[in-house]
Amino acid sequence: MNSLIIIVGAGLLYIIAYNTYGKYLGSKIFKLSAEAVCPSTELQDNVDFVPTKKSILFGHHFTSIAGTGPIIGPAVAIIWGWVPAMIWILVGSIFMGAVHDFGAMVVSLRNQGRSIGDLASDIINKRVRTLFLLIIFFELWVVVAIFGVVIGAVFSIYPQSVLPVWLEIPIAVWLGHMVYKKGGNHLKLSLIAVAVMYLTVVIGAYVPIKMPSVGPFDPIAMWVIVLLIYAYIASTLPVQALLQPRDYINSHQLLIALGLLALGVLVAHPTMVAPAANFSPKGAPPIWPMLFVVIACGAISGFHSLVSSGTSSKQCDAETSSLSIGYGGMLLEGMLATFVIVACGAGIAIGFAKGGETLTGVAAFNHHYGSWIGGTGLGNRLSAFIVGSANMLESIGIPTKIAITIMGVFVASFAATTLDTATRLQRYIVGELATSLGQPLLAKKHPATLIAVISAFILAFYNGSGKGALTLWPLFGSINQLLAGLALLVVTIYLAHKKTPLIYTMLPMIFMLFMTGWAMLINLGNYYNSANWLLFCIGLAVFILEIWMIIESAVILKKVYGEDMEAVTELR
Repeated sequence: MNSLIIIVGAGLLYIIAYNTYGKYLGSKIFKLSAEAVCPSTELQDNVDFVPTKKSILFGHHFTSIAGTGPIIGPAVAIIWGWVPAMIWILVGSIFMGAVHDFGAMVVSLRNQGRSIGDLASDIINKRVRTLFLLIIFFELWVVVAIFGVVIGAVFSIYPQSVLPVWLEIPIAVWLGHMVYKKGGNHLKLSLIAVAVMYLTVVIGAYVPIKMPSVGPFDPIAMWVIVLLIYAYIASTLPVQALLQPRDYINSHQLLIALGLLALGVLVAHPTMVAPAANFSPKGAPPIWPMLFVVIACGAISGFHSLVSSGTSSKQCDAETSSLSIGYGGMLLEGMLATFVIVACGAGIAIGFAKGGETLTGVAAFNHHYGSWIGGTGLGNRLSAFIVGSANMLESIGIPTKIAITIMGVFVASFAATTLDTATRLQRYIVGELATSLGQPLLAKKHPATLIAVISAFILAFYNGSGKGALTLWPLFGSINQLLAGLALLVVTIYLAHKKTPLIYTMLPMIFMLFMTGWAMLINLGNYYNSANWLLFCIGLAVFILEIWMIIESAVILKKVYGEDMEAVTELR
């Protein structure tokens, strides 16, 4: 299959989906109102609640949900074949992921910008709220710790990306100052900022910076320490000081990167060398249900509900803006995942240098995907995407060194956005938990952020390596997708209270809860057989929690429809 057909076909499908299914959900199911007062205006504090133009918030939202998720997941799952991966990306993003992100944002917009976990107390009951918040805390705990490792790995493998990523911070601070303090035109200024950023990319390509080892800490461990300090600072600043302007720059970076990749596909139009389907790759788990857990971002991801209801709902200027931000943002992420499939399945075949030899075609693909272990190594799957993408950039005349740097910066800067967004979200979750437990002091900004960062530091360094979160990585995918199912559960019960048709959220909810439960049972069996009692106990606790929440929710649904009551909650 020619890669150009895949890209064009996916792009057209997403445009049609947004203008049909997305707009139908907005007008007929969620009934968006342009007159509704949003939390950003009602509770404006210019720190977390800040009315923000749709175009700027779209950049923040997208770069927060994207990170490296839509890169790593598809880059791993292609080992089962590019056709099943693409089917799940397309169907999942249109009918599940976009509905999930959009629904979580709308419910939060109508309830003071509260997180989806906090809202569970009103929509389901108070017991579920605490349990839901604990699941979210666990997910964000792993995200903050693991993304430090991801960025550290990118910096170590591609040291030329270090300078541009860190110089993006003062550029973003300048942009925020000029827009919010001086009243400058955000579009013109952001284009200047992006131009300067790409100038740093060219400089970085020729000025690589390597982190030294310090005592027992290797370079990745040192990067984790630096990045956690950064995450504390960034997540406590007002959103318009760094988070929004940097994410706005990154959204432009994304569009430029996708544009360059599209040109590369148009010029090179490499043929897919990845197998169309390979249901039994060496050492891999079964494609059913693991495909739906491995590809999360790019199809549907529970983390997105935390962004939609955690930061984006606090900055959205109008209910009607949530359609393009929530639903449209997820479709754009699906498009990014499609480019990842093309880069790993076709771009890598243009050429891959290994030990003085250049591998091409199927040999280049098999170097990365000869076995499941080869496909899941962090550095291996990142390099498959970066090298495959760089190959396509080279086809339009961009020098190899600069092409590699562009894609390395792309991955690292998006991961950094997820890192400090996740830290900010964790602060909110800690605050909500502390308030519910009668500890208001711990709910304040700095104590809550300290808990978020210190807990991530403990997880990262409990074994002294800085990579401690990798121990829990096998559970992360299942818990993330469980969270997606539970977020859809909350949205479904919200719609039930509003006497709105449930099929649009209920079917994705049932699918995700079933697939997640199935995957969790497989994992529990593996953990038990290998006597990995830490993962077994955590996984079993989460599985029991899933069943508990489903039972509680089923009782509420029966009550809503069985008694035909008018309003059980104060939800708007």
